[in-house]
Formats: sequence, C-alpha cells, structure tokens
Amino acid sequence: MHLENEKDIDIKCLQCGNCCHVDVAAYVTFEDIIRWKKEGRQDILEHIQAYDVTWTEDRVINRFGLDIKNCRMTCVYLEWNGSRSSCQIYETRTSVCRSFVPGSSELCPQYNRRN
Repeated sequence: MHLENEKDIDIKCLQCGNCCHVDVAAYVTFEDIIRWKKEGRQDILEHIQAYDVTWTEDRVINRFGLDIKNCRMTCVYLEWNGSRSSCQIYETRTSVCRSFVPGSSELCPQYNRRN
C-alpha cells in the first residue's frame, strides 16, 4: 500500500518479507508486462501466464479458483538469507512493489510507527 500523504515519514525496510506474501502475479500491471517483454524476461512472463490470475469484481482469482486476497502465499521471487529477505527481481519488480512504503500496510511490522 502506498500512502501519498505520508511519504515524509522515513521508515527503513526491515527485509522481513511480510509484504511479499502474495504471489507476484496478483500485482502485475500492463506496464510491467510491457517492460518485461522489452527486457526479455520470459521467465517472469511464463510465471504470470502459468498462474493465470484474473480480477473478478473485488477479488483476484487464480486458475485453481482460489481468492488470492484471502490466501497467504509467498512470492516465488522472494529469497531468504537467514532471517532477512530479498527480491530476486528487485531491479524489475512490479509497479506495486516499487511504490510500497514500509509501514503503510498492516502486513508490515512497522505499521504502528506510521499511524
């Protein structure tokens, strides 16, 4: 979640991975797909296509009929080094991931620092 009016609060990411508990396919925009095609990132495009995510009203549903909003899953591009996480596709991550502000979601352990 990106909160425009709270950008001035500088909270450093803890690299806990909590914000990555949704598959990357749920966040893809048309602009992301265009960028990945230009970059030749067939690996990401194949993952998105295989996952076959669609929006239906207010829910994101995968090809298995699971409501992604209510299913806790982890992004396939999240990797762990001990207790710290990192993104394997950080340089070309989705627009939603690029705009995420630490502390702006209840998923983040720093959420209360922002509110």
